Amino acid sequence: MADHQNRSIPTGPVMRSALIRRAGAIIAFIGFTTLLAGCLLISGEQTTISQQAGAANILTTFVSAEGSDEYRIPALPANTEVQAVVMVAVESGDLEIALIQPDGSVSFVLAARPGSQVTRSGPLRSDEQGQIRYRITARNARNGEIQMFLLP
Repeated sequence: MADHQNRSIPTGPVMRSALIRRAGAIIAFIGFTTLLAGCLLISGEQTTISQQAGAANILTTFVSAEGSDEYRIPALPANTEVQAVVMVAVESGDLEIALIQPDGSVSFVLAARPGSQVTRSGPLRSDEQGQIRYRITARNARNGEIQMFLLP
């Protein structure tokens, strides 16, 4: 015959205290993940920018990336309308780039497919400081590349 022990189940203040600790841990976890949602963790990143006569070429390569963040790069004369040609490639995972107009609207979005290069073009305008804005979103992305040609 099996020997059973009587185990008391906590009730009252002990149970409430345990529930409060667990709820606090869950709330802290949700808060922490919300903070990371606006953060891009990227390793092995190399970015080069070359500019000539109202045009620019921006090349970013990386080893791994996770998260999302917005970039502002001074690449053009102020309030300049250009044709943006964007190419993205990623060996594995998901990589997306959204080009953003000075008013906050999205000009276009381009998502990479593992193992192949994807290209898209569309209009883009620099802001009053000559900056262009774009947002990178990566999920378990490995060995990626983003290249932008900004042509007058």
